[in-house]
Amino acid sequence: METTHDFAFDAGRLCLDFANTLGDRPALQPHEEALRSYTDLVAWSEAAGLIAGDEAAEYTRVAAGHPADADAAFAHAIALREAIYRLFSAVAADAAPPADDLATVNTAIAEAMARARLVPVEGHFHWAWERDPSVLGSLLRPVLWSVAELLTAGELHRVHECAGSDCGWLFLDMSKNGSRRWCSMETCGNRAKARRHRERQHAVIS
Repeated sequence: METTHDFAFDAGRLCLDFANTLGDRPALQPHEEALRSYTDLVAWSEAAGLIAGDEAAEYTRVAAGHPADADAAFAHAIALREAIYRLFSAVAADAAPPADDLATVNTAIAEAMARARLVPVEGHFHWAWERDPSVLGSLLRPVLWSVAELLTAGELHRVHECAGSDCGWLFLDMSKNGSRRWCSMETCGNRAKARRHRERQHAVIS
């Protein structure tokens, strides 16, 4: 399945990349939405490396044949995304996690883990999930495992929210001194630099 989507994977963890599929979050009506349909969700999953092209095509085929199920799976995915975002946004702000969102995520993680299995890979083992295109929501199982891993990891304190006033994206700051401020230096970082430059110019003119 070919896609022309331009998804960002700068956050450092899969679950944060998923949360970041909605941009300009500080706005009253955010409009930078990367996921507008179940087809977009499949495209994101393929871009993230969760499924291969033939699997993406099969998910898309099943969704086309069951549009009501696809709509329900997509609505559930967006609800989960928002719960994940609010949960980690609270973590970044050193605030208490929203109880409803934590409950939503816990339920989804439990359902995902019921379909998990250990598989051997080069002398080690790792988790894998049953990918079943007949269950359209199964795409998100690796995302939910990523949530569980990050919430229980010692690096949780490294979760931050972008300092861009019109961004709100989350990221894992793995810099040595913990000084990362932007989701991406190429986007929000450069915009901040340009804004500071304009402000300095204005101050000199004034």
